[in-house]
Amino acid sequence: MESVLGGRDTLVILPTGGGKSLCYQVPALVLDGLTVVLSPLISLMKDQVDALEAKGIPAAFINSSLTASQISDRLAKAQRGEIKLLYLAPERFEFGNAAERIAAIGVSLLAIDEAHCISEWGHDFRPSYRRVRDIREKLGSPPTLALTATATPEVRRDIARVLDLRDPEVVLTGFDRPNLRWHVVRTKNDSEKDGTLTDILARHDGVAIVYAATRKTVDRVAGVLNRAGIRAEAYHAGLDDSRRREVQDAFMSEQVRAIVATNAFGMGIDKRNVRLVVHHAMPGSLEAYYQEAGRAGRDGEPADCYLLHAFQDRFTHEFFIKAACPERDVVTAVYYAACNRAEADGSLSLDAAGLASAAKGKVSDREAESALRILTAAGALSASEGSRSRARVRMLATPERVRAELGAEETIEIGVLRALWRMTRGRIAEGAVVDLDALPPGLAGPGGATDVLDALQDRQFVIWSRVGEGLVVTDRTAPIERWPVDWETLDRRRKAESSQLDVVQKYAYTDRCRRGFVLRYFGDPAATNRCEQCDNCLSLKHEAVASGTALKDLRKKGARSGGARGGKSGKAEPAGLDDLTAAEQALLDALRALRSTLSKRDAVPAYVVFADRTLREMARSRPVTAGALADVYGVGPAKMEKYGEEFLEAIRGA
Repeated sequence: MESVLGGRDTLVILPTGGGKSLCYQVPALVLDGLTVVLSPLISLMKDQVDALEAKGIPAAFINSSLTASQISDRLAKAQRGEIKLLYLAPERFEFGNAAERIAAIGVSLLAIDEAHCISEWGHDFRPSYRRVRDIREKLGSPPTLALTATATPEVRRDIARVLDLRDPEVVLTGFDRPNLRWHVVRTKNDSEKDGTLTDILARHDGVAIVYAATRKTVDRVAGVLNRAGIRAEAYHAGLDDSRRREVQDAFMSEQVRAIVATNAFGMGIDKRNVRLVVHHAMPGSLEAYYQEAGRAGRDGEPADCYLLHAFQDRFTHEFFIKAACPERDVVTAVYYAACNRAEADGSLSLDAAGLASAAKGKVSDREAESALRILTAAGALSASEGSRSRARVRMLATPERVRAELGAEETIEIGVLRALWRMTRGRIAEGAVVDLDALPPGLAGPGGATDVLDALQDRQFVIWSRVGEGLVVTDRTAPIERWPVDWETLDRRRKAESSQLDVVQKYAYTDRCRRGFVLRYFGDPAATNRCEQCDNCLSLKHEAVASGTALKDLRKKGARSGGARGGKSGKAEPAGLDDLTAAEQALLDALRALRSTLSKRDAVPAYVVFADRTLREMARSRPVTAGALADVYGVGPAKMEKYGEEFLEAIRGA
């Protein structure tokens, strides 16, 4: 904070739960002007803004979940000084005049969360993050704060270089999380993984996060757990925004025992009492594993991190690496396939799958997609916006579904669909080219109609594209050598990602201290040869459990104890609460029930009302006056004003 308030560029590496958000939230309240926070996920923005607003701090986010009028309203509030922190995704600056409008407000600090995304060596490489330096310049080059929980020395240097940080202050407090226990279970196949996962969840209390490699696996594993009587929800990028919010809120309020997710879940999510994180498969790097496993035990209480490892996990990652960083001969084959299949004007009607089939040699759809991206970056291809008024439209919804979901009232959506149906004499059901200029008056013209079509496409009523929209080959006769493809960087990325895969596999197979292995990798001097916090140091010999055996054992346990989650109520108790007396435990249960009611009333996660530690201290100290309640950890002025009297009434009643 001192470095930020002194106007210095700052690079901060703090462990998960170490207070990274405070490093910009507190200075934002002190500095004049606006603090802009670049954040990678919608769920992360929502979570942090909810927490800030609950504390009475003026904050807002701008992302794709908002309408144009909502975005304009939030920018106007920032202009008037009514917002101190504004969260955005870096992609937001790639269209429109967002950068110019925000720069005109006056940016006093640019904070970049999850800064490892900037580095090509980092475990979550993201192209939009590589353009943050341009965003910074557009915002007037304000002092910049980059924050991450996991960064090797090489990644730290790459972040500073890509951002062009000016003599940055580097704050590195260490990576050690002494409250976490580390385990690896070697398995042969998915059946053993499913059984072992079920067994682990049955033997551990508290809420859990389960990470899986693909959307398909996430959905399957969530089903396995639910069939075993363990309430679980799936979370991945294939769900729509509203469904992801529902799942996240259910997890935060502990309506579910476990969330099964791809790595799309968890960045910046401040769920402090997660007692268990299980990786159903090996991640692609030790950075990714440590970042995701570190979401356990953010409250400082003991928590367990399990990696279920099968040798064939590596093959999945090698497939993704090969697809993301295709070999030179693959890129070349896709380029010449595009040249051969392009029209005389260079326009290309084939998509990545079509080009993969047309290319010489064995090329996957994913490799073709990456090759097209590489060729476009080199100028060999370009993207055409297509015709302003001519569009291809295909109706996906039946007339019955349109009536059921859009209603009978004459809305602009109904008007556009009815007009398109009449113009094409019903051919829109199979797909037809339409002239948007020919729409009847009152439907907002081609510009307004495309907005309506976008909205209908988001809800899967139609699918549409502009005529001529797509890729164009710049010069069909030019050899690939003419284009400045950065083969060296492509090869370097492929080798770097393969090396990262080697490291995490060595972690899975090591018979030495796992904590020491991780800390040495990050260059942390706290590394030791023995920790008493991992399966190797504790001489624990984990055995995989067959799926059927785990389910049978779980049902026996459920018959004895009243359910897989333990206890007659079926609600797991977080670690660290077993030292409460019966009366204190009864009061804690009542306070939790009140918190759940208030979180639903205010549409915020439960922890935004009060954290578990705060409720536990209330149960122990039993404050009955406002002054006594204010002395409890986590009870600040804003929460006292908003929730204090209701909790005091509950305590007095007990």
